[in-house]
Amino acid sequence: MKGVRVSRSEKARNSSPFAVGRSPKRKTTANGQQPTANPIGIFDSGVGGLTVFRTKSAEIVRRYSLQAANHLLQRGIGMLVVACNTATSAALPALQEMLDIPVIGVIEPGARAAAEKTRGRIGVIATEGTVSSRAYTKAIHQIKPSVEVIEAAAPLFVALAEEGWANTHVAREVAEVYLEPLLDAGIDTLVLGCTHYPILRGTIEHVVGDHVAVVDSAETTAECVREMVDGKAAERGGATHTFLVTDAAERFRRIASEFLEQEIERLELVSL
Repeated sequence: MKGVRVSRSEKARNSSPFAVGRSPKRKTTANGQQPTANPIGIFDSGVGGLTVFRTKSAEIVRRYSLQAANHLLQRGIGMLVVACNTATSAALPALQEMLDIPVIGVIEPGARAAAEKTRGRIGVIATEGTVSSRAYTKAIHQIKPSVEVIEAAAPLFVALAEEGWANTHVAREVAEVYLEPLLDAGIDTLVLGCTHYPILRGTIEHVVGDHVAVVDSAETTAECVREMVDGKAAERGGATHTFLVTDAAERFRRIASEFLEQEIERLELVSL
């Protein structure tokens, strides 16, 4: 299931499938465009269905991403945030080339934050699609070539997050299995390279301990978006959000309410 979140805010909240929010002109983005006063669009893989991005080919992910972007363009967005790591790794260049609005992915902001924090060895946990692309390794090495990067897939974290098992002993045991090789390799920084993973942040931090800095790529992307929009607009608040999904609307409402810690009031079922 894909979701679209249409928001009148500048915020790019993690775990949110698709969104749109207001973005006054300010800085130029990677594709040379400036944000406008139109809403900000955000899309992610959603919950259920398309969270299986990890099992899809890069070409299919690109196709889904272009469909989602086109739908949001029809709703008048002035900036697009690709809030899915897998979609960013597979489709960001194509989206930046195709669209005449600013397009921001989650990988570069996360890579930059990790490069700033690390003492030399970074671990990345993500979906299989993101890991196989080595997108984080490439992005980090562009910023700091001397850093060692170790990427590992952690697909079960998605299901644990969606089923509300983030703070259970099951989640802790799964985290120990996924993270043990990274800890044995001596990482000092860990990137949460999937927008579902911050739901398990407490469990992950418990396993890695205080000596490992944890970087949330969604959080760093939200800060990047905030820097690009008018600071006064960012302070006004009072945002309205519209969430768009392609299937299983009530399941999305339940899970998204838990993820975002807010009631999902404006929810539409759409066809891309």
